[in-house]
Amino acid sequence: MRILVIEDDPEVSAHLVKGLEEAGNVVDSVDNGRDGLYQAAAETYDLLIVDRMLPGVDGLTIIRTLRASENTVPVLILSALGEVDDRVKGLRAGGDDYLVKPFAFSELLARVDALSRRATSGGGEGEQTRLRAGDLEMDLLGRKVTRSGKTIDLQPREFRLLEYLMRHAGQVVTRTMLLENVWNYHFDPQTNVVDVHISRLRRKIDEGFDRPFLETVRGAGYVLIDKQS
Repeated sequence: MRILVIEDDPEVSAHLVKGLEEAGNVVDSVDNGRDGLYQAAAETYDLLIVDRMLPGVDGLTIIRTLRASENTVPVLILSALGEVDDRVKGLRAGGDDYLVKPFAFSELLARVDALSRRATSGGGEGEQTRLRAGDLEMDLLGRKVTRSGKTIDLQPREFRLLEYLMRHAGQVVTRTMLLENVWNYHFDPQTNVVDVHISRLRRKIDEGFDRPFLETVRGAGYVLIDKQS
């Protein structure tokens, strides 16, 4: 799954990101409510983990704003406020689950898994869980990629790179777009990290097949050709 963690405590955030990534998820993190709301609205996630008390914009306001815009992404609320009234307010604001701090990570992971199953069985939009471009298919929940039925093994960063390209299939994506959305770099690190990963990904999804999917647009960026035939 692709998960956004909105948590201002750096230790809690780092713990969550590390554990969720070790469990096979792709995780972004933001440390304030204003940036968290922007990120949640601008990108597509399978789950949000939102601290209730945040600088800038509080967690419940984030959730209400997303729900008002018909964004139905599942939300797990984290909070030190554990009274019944506090939990009720969180759920009524549009949260799907509420976990009181301090918590055991194993419980958080179990709740994440439960929300994922609920979203899948609830008949959510297909593009939330499965992406397709021609004979190239990506199962976001199962973390599997196939082309013409053949399994393609990808490293976590390669998976995230391909996911971004597939979500923008047929569109030219720039190096800056990839750095910001795949590596979370909001500056140019002056490295060839994008080129290296594009090269590795191209070998994995194109070698041995009669037509390439991933093309370089000289001077502009890259495009995943959405081949339908």
